[in-house]
Amino acid sequence: MKSRILMSVAAFALAGASPAFAQTEIQWWHAMTGANNDVIVKLANDFNAAQKDYKVVPVYKGSYPDTLNAGIAAFRAGQAPHILQVFEVGTGTMMSAKGAIKPVYELMKDAGEAFDPKAYLPAITGYYSTAKGEMLSFPFNSSSMVMWYNKDAFKKAGLDPAKPPKTWPEVFEDAKKLKAAGYDKCGFSNAWATWANIEQFGAWHNVPLSTKVNGMAGTDAVMTFNQSPLFLKHWTNLVELQKDKTYDYSGRTNNGEGRFTSGECPIFLTSSGFFGNVQANAKFDWGNAPMPYYPEVQGAPQNSIIGGASLWVMGGKPANEYKGVAKFFTFLSDVDRQVKLHTDSGYLPITKAAYEKVKASGFYKDKPFLETPLLELTNKEPTDNSKGLRYGSLVQIRDVWSEELEAALNGQKSPKAALDAAVERGNQMLRQFERTASK
Repeated sequence: MKSRILMSVAAFALAGASPAFAQTEIQWWHAMTGANNDVIVKLANDFNAAQKDYKVVPVYKGSYPDTLNAGIAAFRAGQAPHILQVFEVGTGTMMSAKGAIKPVYELMKDAGEAFDPKAYLPAITGYYSTAKGEMLSFPFNSSSMVMWYNKDAFKKAGLDPAKPPKTWPEVFEDAKKLKAAGYDKCGFSNAWATWANIEQFGAWHNVPLSTKVNGMAGTDAVMTFNQSPLFLKHWTNLVELQKDKTYDYSGRTNNGEGRFTSGECPIFLTSSGFFGNVQANAKFDWGNAPMPYYPEVQGAPQNSIIGGASLWVMGGKPANEYKGVAKFFTFLSDVDRQVKLHTDSGYLPITKAAYEKVKASGFYKDKPFLETPLLELTNKEPTDNSKGLRYGSLVQIRDVWSEELEAALNGQKSPKAALDAAVERGNQMLRQFERTASK
């Protein structure tokens, strides 16, 4: 009898003590696949092993747009994750979602975690901050657009693989030579059609896309890029070169990137975050270089803008769970961790200290292709035209822009008519978003 009483007391004590050892679960929804998914899983596992109070659980939710939509739907249903990975074009939408987010600068302050926005690379943090410099989301897998090229193909075409083209006219000329050397399906191409031929193109040439600092100074921005002779020139060139496959369109997203790693397209503009796939799948000697520019544009090239995604903290969670999220962000900001993340994945180091440490180590002497996007981002001090862009419904607006570019490439519209329609339809969508956001 006595032993049964003692066992009951012990069991009661154990039951009462168990919550103290229970881990607080942190849900992290993301859009990474392949090698980048492995990076996500390892970061979560490393954090979970480093402490016992919290457990980060990464959950793949599909493509970037799918993940954004899933997060919004989950919030409306009262089932949002703690952390939602959102690609950079979703920034305007997330900022306008009143009550749906917990700003990162507030999160870190409330949790008592050391946090200095100035420790992060300005070109990255500026994209995700208010005009006052308050960081709203946490930079994660940041990238920029670079030009990948097939060095073996260059040799075959009689081109110098140590001297990739710097200007658009040089790209056109080299692509024609590559076509003549047997690459007849595609001289050059790009992924992310509007990122390449509108968003990055405008920043790299210091040409505005709209009023209001490309939307970063207010939701009442008005698109104007159809008024630029440079945009018309570029779209006209693409349309002409599409006719004989000197340029060949590869789609709205990154689904066409395999055309580079397969050897089909010897020059290909896409994210610097493509590095992991290139390294794993390209069976030829390769390199990358900064995006090309039109040499007649005074001051070009300017600076590139970031791509990739940031981590948004969803609203309505208990303080103890937010404390875990804050500790995870501190964990991610560690200099050595950022160094490894950059050198392993090709994504940019988000802190100045991490970049400086990699540079000082001499790492870029052997792997200069990993520094290319950083050199682009820091090429010149950003202007109002090259800080980035922030439009509500940009995911949907990109589809409209792509439709119009495709209509021009298919000969259904003139380049001028397509540009005009892209701007007109984009402005209609901005006004609709503005009305919705003001409610």
